Amino acid sequence: MALKVGDFFEDLGIPGVAAGVGAIVLTPLLIPAVAKVGKPVAKAVLKGGIVAYEKSRSTFAEAGEAIEDMIAEVKAELAEDNGRVSIEPGETSVES
Repeated sequence: MALKVGDFFEDLGIPGVAAGVGAIVLTPLLIPAVAKVGKPVAKAVLKGGIVAYEKSRSTFAEAGEAIEDMIAEVKAELAEDNGRVSIEPGETSVES
């Protein structure tokens, strides 16, 4: 059973036609009004996105530094606990 465009509009009658004509007449008047309101809203959304991005970027950088510090501490503790193991970035060696 295929849907036809006429199926959507056959019960609308006079009110449907009036609403359609009203929309066509009012559209040129509403577009500038919506654009005036929409531009500040869009700018506010973009500004919020940029602020959130900058904050998250600095937060992730701080978290990365904290993880690097912990890794360095763990490597130092391992070297202290077991003097034979020397761990360098990208290299693992066991001293004899």
